[in-house]
Amino acid sequence: MKYLKYFGIALLIILIDQAVKMLVHYQMDFGTPGQIKVFGDWFKLHYTTNPGMAFGMELGTKYGKVLLTSFRLVAMFGIGYYLYYLIKKGTHAGYLVCISLILGGAIGNLIDSMFYGVWLKNAPLDAPTPWFHGQVVDMFYIDIWEGFVPQWVPLWGGSYTALWPIFNVADASIFVGVAIILIFQGRFFKEKTAEDESQEVDEIQKQFIEDKSEK
Repeated sequence: MKYLKYFGIALLIILIDQAVKMLVHYQMDFGTPGQIKVFGDWFKLHYTTNPGMAFGMELGTKYGKVLLTSFRLVAMFGIGYYLYYLIKKGTHAGYLVCISLILGGAIGNLIDSMFYGVWLKNAPLDAPTPWFHGQVVDMFYIDIWEGFVPQWVPLWGGSYTALWPIFNVADASIFVGVAIILIFQGRFFKEKTAEDESQEVDEIQKQFIEDKSEK
């Protein structure tokens, strides 16, 4: 049951993320013409796609997208196992929720990269295959500033971009998970006292007895 709770959070993020992306794809026009204002001029729904990583960065090779998607696939299994290990270890519940949010967000965007090139036919025209070349669907746009970035700025110099990138539910889930970990790391990773260790042993013994009685 304890595993189901945290992996269930990840599954819920995936379902919400994919549902929102499908609604945007089938109900909105692509780009600026289909843009919808939600809160004034600063928060909008804007259907766009991202062929690469965060902020639209790409690996500059023909098979860069395949490598990126493959890395995301490996990372997904790594995060999934890490979450399983943490649950089994009895880690702080708040930290487990954060890892669940990160896992759900990672899988949500991985689905786009692996399958949207086929399902939504949104793979770049020069892609060697639509599989593993899907573009991630983004829609939430915080319109604070956009314009040309000076040439001297690393990575984004000379390009036209927005101050805050257009993102999706999966991106937001990962961001929130990481942000909470950074803010509350002192609480999540505090050193255990002898009393804490004694309580942890009691909880493990209690859980063992409950599991045994259920069987």
